[in-house]
Amino acid sequence: MLGRSLLGLLLTSLPLLTSAATTWKQVKLGGGGGFVPGIVFSTKTKGVAYARTDIGGLYKLNSDDSWTPLLDWVGDAKWHNWGVDALALDPTNSNKVYIAVGMYTNSWDPNNGAILASSDGGSTWTEYPLSFKVGGNMPGRGIGERLAVDPNLPSVLFFGARSGNGLWKSTNSGATWTKVTSFPSTGTYVQDASNEYTADKVGLAFVTFDASSSSSGTATKRIFVGVANVGTTSIYYTEDGGSTWAAVPGQPTTNNLPHKGVISPSEGLLYVTFNNNAGPYDGTIGSIQKYNIAAKTWTDITPVSGSDLYFGFGGLAVDLQKPGTIMVAALNSWWPDGQIFRSTNSGATWSPLWSWASYPTMNRYYKYDVSLAPWIGVTAADDTKQIGWMMEALVIDPFDSNHWLYGTGLTIYGGHDLLQWDTTHNITLKSLADGIEETAVLGLISPPTGPQLISAVGDVGGFAHSSLSTPPSTPFTTPLYGTTPDIDWAGQAPTNLVRIGNDASSTSRQVALSTNSGATWNEDYGAPTGIAGGKVAISAQGDVVLWATSSNGVMVSQYTNAFTVVSSLPSSGVAIASDKVTDSTFYAASGNKFYVSTDFGVTFAAKSATLGSSSTANDITVNVKVTGDVWVSTNAGLYHTTNSGTSFTTISGFGATWSISTGAPKTSGGYPSLYVIGTYNNVVGVYRSDDQGSTWTRLDDAAHGFGSGSANTSSTTTSTSTGTAAHYAQCGGIGYT
Repeated sequence: MLGRSLLGLLLTSLPLLTSAATTWKQVKLGGGGGFVPGIVFSTKTKGVAYARTDIGGLYKLNSDDSWTPLLDWVGDAKWHNWGVDALALDPTNSNKVYIAVGMYTNSWDPNNGAILASSDGGSTWTEYPLSFKVGGNMPGRGIGERLAVDPNLPSVLFFGARSGNGLWKSTNSGATWTKVTSFPSTGTYVQDASNEYTADKVGLAFVTFDASSSSSGTATKRIFVGVANVGTTSIYYTEDGGSTWAAVPGQPTTNNLPHKGVISPSEGLLYVTFNNNAGPYDGTIGSIQKYNIAAKTWTDITPVSGSDLYFGFGGLAVDLQKPGTIMVAALNSWWPDGQIFRSTNSGATWSPLWSWASYPTMNRYYKYDVSLAPWIGVTAADDTKQIGWMMEALVIDPFDSNHWLYGTGLTIYGGHDLLQWDTTHNITLKSLADGIEETAVLGLISPPTGPQLISAVGDVGGFAHSSLSTPPSTPFTTPLYGTTPDIDWAGQAPTNLVRIGNDASSTSRQVALSTNSGATWNEDYGAPTGIAGGKVAISAQGDVVLWATSSNGVMVSQYTNAFTVVSSLPSSGVAIASDKVTDSTFYAASGNKFYVSTDFGVTFAAKSATLGSSSTANDITVNVKVTGDVWVSTNAGLYHTTNSGTSFTTISGFGATWSISTGAPKTSGGYPSLYVIGTYNNVVGVYRSDDQGSTWTRLDDAAHGFGSGSANTSSTTTSTSTGTAAHYAQCGGIGYT
C-alpha cells in the first residue's frame, strides 16, 4: 500500500494498446459530492430517469435508487464533454436520450460543443458537433432544459444556445442543426461583465413543447422558449412550429429571468420560475407565475412575499398524476436552510418544507436520512443547512406521485413518501445519489498502514477510506476545509499526515496535521493565516512540512514552528516531494531544474543535471525504500535518478507526463511498481511498469477515461478523474502488506 498521490489531470480514451486485464470500480462516496443541475424522468417508461452534472457527466437511475455513470469513457481528448449543459429524452422512446456537452464558453475551453445522442439508453453514443461552444460549468447551468425533443415528431429537436448564438433546430434527430433566424432574442443577461468567467451571455433558458397543439406525426405547433433577459421580455412562443415567434403577452418584466418552464397538460397551464439572476449561486428575489395558455393570462402564485422573499426560484415540478400539484425550490436560501414549497391547488396556497417555530427553532417537516452517505451530515458548527442549496433540478416521477428527486450543490435528495406532505406534513428526505461520484479528486495517498486510501477532494474536503466499497462516515474535520488541494504522509512514521486547505480568506490556518492516519486533525499553528493552496510534503519522520503555496512561494516549518520562506527555490511553478527514508531530505523541480535539500528544507541546491527540455515539472515521486531514487514527470517526458539528481535517465517513449507514483512491487522484495499518467508512444493513458521503467503496460481502456491515479499495491491501483470518482483496479499479481 505504498505511493504518493497522482494529481488530477485529464486523460484521453484513445484506441486501445496492449493492456492489462483490469476491472475498474468506483471508490464509493455514496453522496454525489457536486452540483446536479438537471434531472429528467421519462414520460414514456416508468422508472427511467437521467441526471446531468456540471463537471461529472451523465448518470442513469437504477431500480434500487442508485445511479450508473454513462460518460466514464470520455477522456482527455474530449474532456469538455464531461460538462452537460442540457438533457432531453424522446417522449415516445425512453431509450433515446440527448445531451448538449461542453465545459466552458470562454477562453478556458477552446472546443466547440456537441450533441451526444444515444438510442440504447446511454450504453453507446454518437457525437454530433456544434458550430459554437456549450457551457456545462458556466453561470446559469441549472436553468433549462435548453434542449427538447418534439413529442409529436421526435426527429425534431430545438436547442437554446449561450453566448448570443440563439435558437437552433434539428430535423434529423440531432445529426445536423440550423439556426432559427426568426427567433427574436439571444439573451442579454450577463452575470458580471468584469470577469471573464461571468461575462458571457447566458443565452436561452428553456424550450418547452405544448404537445396538445398538434397530433402524433405532425410537428408540434406551440413551443415556449425562455430567454435569459432581465427587465424586458423573457418568454416567447410560436404557434406554427417555429416559423414565427412573438412575446407571450402580459408576462412579468421585473426580476424575470426564467429558470424553468413546465406545462401541466391537464390544466392547460405553463408554470414558470423566475429569478433576478441566472444562478446557481446567486438569486435574491423572484416569483412563480402560471400562464393560462387558452386565456393568455398570467397569475402570480409566489408562495411568500415581503421580508420572507429573500430568494428567487429555480427548481419546478408538476405532478402529472395529480393535476394542480406543483413544487418549487428557492434559489438561493443560504440561511438557515434551503426551502421547497408544495401546492395541491395550482398555487393558490402553499406549504413549506420547513418553517419557524419561534426563532431560532425550526419546524422541519421531514426525517433526514443520509445513511447512504453519512459524511453529508457532518458540517461546520454554524452551518444549519440540510435541505440544500443551488436547487435547480426538482422532479416528481410521472408514474408515481410518492417518488420525487431534487439536485443540490452537493447531492441528490428525494424519497418515496411524498404524498405524506399533504397528510401528516412529514416526509422522509433521503440522500439518493449513490453511484453519482462527481467529486474533483486532487490527491490520493495510500500509506503502508492505516486506511486503504486517503483522498484530497475539492469542495467536500477529503476522506480516510477504511473501505473502498463503503462510503466514509465523515470528511476531514477540525479543521474542516472546503477544498483540500494536496495531502502527504511521512515515510518512516506513516500514520503522520499533512493536508492543506484552499481558502486564503479563512481565519483558520490552511495546514493541518494528523498523527493517526487521518482519524483526527489539528491546525498547524506555525502556518500563517491568509495563505492557502498549492502542494505540500512532510518529512520522513513527520516533523517538517514543506509547503509550495499558491501565492507566497515555498515555505517550510519544523516542529510546527512558524513557516519561513525558502528563498533558494523559485516562487512559483515548483513541484516538491519528501524523501521517505531520510528525514532531512526534500526534492524540488521547476522548469528543467532539479533541486535537493539536505537540511530539512531550509535551503535547496540546484543540481547540474537537468530535466532535458522540460519547461514544467508536474510531479515528483520517490522509491520509498531508498534515499535518492527519484522520478520526475514533466511536460517533456519522464526522468529517473538514483543518485539524488547528480544524473538523470530519460525514460524513452514518454512525452508529456502529468503524474507518477510508486507502488508495491509485483514480486516481493523487488523494485516498486511505477504508475504514470501521461503520453507514451503518442498515446495518453495510465501506465504501469514492473521493471524500473524498461517496459510498460496500459491499465485504462476505452470505457474508462480517468484523470489521475495513485498506486496502492500492484493488485490495487487507485485512479481518479477531475469531475468523476476515485477508482481502483484489481490488476493481479502479489499484493504488498
